[in-house]
Amino acid sequence: MQQVLALIEQKKQEFAQLPLFKFMQDKSINPRQRLAWAPCAAHFIMNFGELNKYFLRVEPTTDPIQTLINRYTYEDDDHWLWFLEDLKNLEFDKPLQFSDALKFLWSEETKNARWLNYQLYRHTSQATPIQKIIVIQVTEATGNVMLSIAAEIGKEIKAITQKQCRYFADFHLNIEADHMTGSSGIDQFLQDIQLSEAAQQEAFELVENLFTVFTQFANSLLVYAKTHKIEQLLKAG
Repeated sequence: MQQVLALIEQKKQEFAQLPLFKFMQDKSINPRQRLAWAPCAAHFIMNFGELNKYFLRVEPTTDPIQTLINRYTYEDDDHWLWFLEDLKNLEFDKPLQFSDALKFLWSEETKNARWLNYQLYRHTSQATPIQKIIVIQVTEATGNVMLSIAAEIGKEIKAITQKQCRYFADFHLNIEADHMTGSSGIDQFLQDIQLSEAAQQEAFELVENLFTVFTQFANSLLVYAKTHKIEQLLKAG
């Protein structure tokens, strides 16, 4: 498992170099514009509670790895509530008829968010605890890249608007850091897991596949942020 975790760290560093994160760090751009992709990510973010409940969690269990997974799923269940709060504070919560909201969530613009969800379902349905832990590790790695940068934008927005973000904020980032992936004892536990050669190869392929869909997702968020000016969004609201 040590080699698998090393690959995840390598892919995380590559992920951090994507154009989206350069855009988010560009302080010449309005900070809210740098988070203008948030509505496009809604399908993925709002799905996380159900991914935890229906695909990652298995109860009861005597498997120590599944026990860790179960604990993680309860800690991560309700972060989408903070996302909804931030949409309001960022003034991205424009009125939409229900039919228009559905069209948006299943539109061409948001297809990569949906595809990411479907791939997470695919790789966790009937998966072994080892496979699930790999999915979680990749999701946490990509999330850490995103939230570390977004939290800095949240500080800028608070300084300008006096409105506190919770999802795009150190508040969320710190809670994520307290998850099982942030514990040195648990890190060592995962490092010590022995995989057969075949299982290791399958794990490598899973990591590569997941980072591919997360990269497609991130690239689509950048396109959305660049083509949806917040001035138009606020005017529509």
